[in-house]
Amino acid sequence: MKPIYILGTGLSHNGSAVLLKDGQICVAIEKERVSRKKHDGGNDSLAIQYCLDAEGIELKDVSLVVQCENFNIPDRNQFKGKRIFSDANEPEIVNISHHLAHAYSAVGTSPFSECNVMVIDGCGSPLDQFLALHPEQHQIIDEKFHQETQMQCEKDSFYHFDGQRVTPLYKDFSTMAAIDKTSFSLPTTQHSIGGFYASISKYVFGDMDDVGKLMGLAPYGEPGIYDFDAFEFKSESLYVKDSWKKHFTNPSEGYDYFKENFNYYANVARWAQEQVEKAVLQCFDFRVKAFPHQNVCYSGGVALNAVANAKLLDQKIVENIYIEPAAADNGLALGCAFYGWLDYLGKPKMATDGSTCFGKKYSREEIVQAIESVSVENYIQQEFATEEELILYCADKLNQGKTLGWFHSGSEFGPRALGRRSILAHPGIDHLKDHINRNIKFREDFRPFAPAVLKEKVGEYFEKGRNSPYMILVDKTKPKYLNQLKNVTHKNGSARVQTIDENWNPRFAKLVAAFYEKSQIAVLLNTSLNRKGMPMVETPAEALQLFQESALDVLVLENFILEKLP
Repeated sequence: MKPIYILGTGLSHNGSAVLLKDGQICVAIEKERVSRKKHDGGNDSLAIQYCLDAEGIELKDVSLVVQCENFNIPDRNQFKGKRIFSDANEPEIVNISHHLAHAYSAVGTSPFSECNVMVIDGCGSPLDQFLALHPEQHQIIDEKFHQETQMQCEKDSFYHFDGQRVTPLYKDFSTMAAIDKTSFSLPTTQHSIGGFYASISKYVFGDMDDVGKLMGLAPYGEPGIYDFDAFEFKSESLYVKDSWKKHFTNPSEGYDYFKENFNYYANVARWAQEQVEKAVLQCFDFRVKAFPHQNVCYSGGVALNAVANAKLLDQKIVENIYIEPAAADNGLALGCAFYGWLDYLGKPKMATDGSTCFGKKYSREEIVQAIESVSVENYIQQEFATEEELILYCADKLNQGKTLGWFHSGSEFGPRALGRRSILAHPGIDHLKDHINRNIKFREDFRPFAPAVLKEKVGEYFEKGRNSPYMILVDKTKPKYLNQLKNVTHKNGSARVQTIDENWNPRFAKLVAAFYEKSQIAVLLNTSLNRKGMPMVETPAEALQLFQESALDVLVLENFILEKLP
């Protein structure tokens, strides 16, 4: 029987494309991995072509396309360049709103057959566009939003998934922030948690490159420096106050200025992080009490805040929570595809094994071709006949303190490297963390690295010992292991843990197990295979280029090893 292919495409910033085959993800890619431009979005032809090529099909084999952007409904033929659909009348293209795409990305990948869904971000669809796409939902929008004359966009939404369809329970909108000359002027919503976090990030770092850096900076700040709040709840809606802005009059002028005033900006980051945690907890508490359900999915860019996520679990506001690994706009294409399968076609939800790795697999021939195209006279090169020999060799190198680029199978979908496109190292050897930040990642020295731990050992090393396969929950390293895990433990004793699931990550699990045999530590330092400003490596050639340009000691390309001569 001919398979049903559904293509989901997200054309916001952090664009992506996803291909479902009979309701299950067969290939997915973020546009930045192919274009090599960080956070790339807009025109989707490159990402879509990648998916079609990886699956070995053509556009005519696709039954349905579902798309989502942010402020626009993209034209079939043209969106920031010619689109792949411009010369074809088929397949049909369906449009959905921004937060609905976030919601479906969570329910489609979740283990739940029924649940509520929270979406929190900086800016979703404008209200008029939302109503044009979903006119039947006019009555669930609070009258105060209908009466507002300024442009308003989604900022947090709460939904119910009945096993087949997602329906809204409550939707909160905000006017857009005024573009003015203050330090906190950004093209986002005025009253969103995501917008607040982005504006503070710009204030602290002087750019919008990576708002996640703020979470890494916060532990260097002192508690209690600022005693005012940024948020308040009024008539079921979360608002960002204006009063706090007058206290912050020293925006960063660039990285040198940031370093000169490090303690000041660390204190601001700590305050902002604590404000976000309080706001997220309040938002959840409010919605969950109004619409109780034992299962809750969580998506939108704010759901990547691993510290706030752990607090949610600590406070037991939700009984069972699933946090979507690609929670930011890179996950919109996932939601589009699942909307097409579940809602538009009315097909049953399919089981998932929990994997987030949906990139194409590169053949031995492609790897050989990439190696042959570079100069390798300064490298030791070998191909291993068995996986066991390869694993033992790599575990030995890691135990010696070597840094290792690890390229295996299809790449991860989402912001975290989980053992397919990773830089790996010993978690406890002195100065290795600073060496990787300075000479391999070429990034700020305050930024932490994550521990990847065997799932069955997580409770031995970390206080909560939670299952955390996607690196979006923080834990605390137990005091007795602080020295052994110094390279993966942050300044405040926290660690953004990855528990390794051998069901969908078997080679990585075997590597950490082999390292444990040699070192008696069931943990590796794991960070993404890239450097600052570069999207995660996708191809063997890109991995080789990073290997040549950085201080990485060893590069593993499937069963091939390249090692720099001493």
